[in-house]
Amino acid sequence: MQKVCWPYFDPDFDNLGERIYGPPCRVYIDNDSIQDCTVVKVNSENKQGLLLEVVQILTDMNLIITKSYISSDGGWFMDVFHVKDEHGSKLTDKTVINHIKHAIGTSRRESDSVKANENANNNPLEPPLIDHGEHTAIEMTGTDRPGLFSEIFAAFADLHCNVLEAHAWSHNARLACIAYVSDDSTHAPIDDPNRLASIEDHLSTVIRATADPASNSTHVGHKENETDRFLAGQGKGCMNSNVERRLHQLMLSVRDFDEPFCGGSLSLFSSKLEYCERKTTSVTIGSCEDRGYSIVTVKSRDRRRLMFDTICTLIDMQYVIFHAALRSDGADAFQEYFIRHVDGRALNTEGEKERVIKCLEAAIERRVCEVKKKKEKDLLDFSS
Repeated sequence: MQKVCWPYFDPDFDNLGERIYGPPCRVYIDNDSIQDCTVVKVNSENKQGLLLEVVQILTDMNLIITKSYISSDGGWFMDVFHVKDEHGSKLTDKTVINHIKHAIGTSRRESDSVKANENANNNPLEPPLIDHGEHTAIEMTGTDRPGLFSEIFAAFADLHCNVLEAHAWSHNARLACIAYVSDDSTHAPIDDPNRLASIEDHLSTVIRATADPASNSTHVGHKENETDRFLAGQGKGCMNSNVERRLHQLMLSVRDFDEPFCGGSLSLFSSKLEYCERKTTSVTIGSCEDRGYSIVTVKSRDRRRLMFDTICTLIDMQYVIFHAALRSDGADAFQEYFIRHVDGRALNTEGEKERVIKCLEAAIERRVCEVKKKKEKDLLDFSS
């Protein structure tokens, strides 16, 4: 019998650098330097997507980011966030402070394995999500119209689906919705391919029933239970940011950054408030020729989760953020990002610049109308 020899690998080798040089991610919480807010500093080895992971953690904790400075040029990532709790106060709860340190440190250590899972996924833009395994996720996009959301829920009832939770965004006459459903008799995930095909076909018919079928871009799809890993509800009074990121991607896929379809009826939620909000958002793109950056400047009304929406959109459009600054005076917000495309080039064409401007404006505006339905409340929650 032939003897096979394998090289020996010390199981502690992967942690050798950390044992010699210290942890790859350091998080500092400073409650003394500034009187009215808490300063969160993150120093870490730079990894693509790390900025979004840190902002997601702060967003999921429902913290308000009033100012931020970001630098990730080269091999090191340095971030400073001025944050307040949901009541506008400094962070004094030790449990919250310790959670921030642990969550950001854990996110950094697990980033390599998360990215490996993302690369194995069919959709490289789809964010890493948490598996609950007790529901089936149904994703829907299409042309919005008055009463469509109610028609979708009536269709679920006719199909004997129990809706555990659902979230929908409407903007520029487009709708994106994610619903988490189970069988209404067994309360188990729906995994029968024939039944799933029937559900998708029925919902597609409902969404396509618009006054202008030629303008309708409709998609209904489900996520298999093995890979379905997201459910909203983390954080008090807010969605999990992974669900929000997926809604951003769905709205981007139906080009909600374009004007409403000609001849089609405006969405129930595309109200005067939305158009007023749009006029207060200004996006401009300049250049930093010495360093090869494009400079994206965003001026808008301030609101919660604004920074997450902007960064999420830039990253999903395949841009890398090297430096950034954000400040808010409570009513208005100013954001500035120094970016390049993932292939290393700046924004060179007017068409590319125009698309980035439209997508960022849409990302800020679309949250004006946000609809949530939770089983325990059995009601719709309209928020802006």
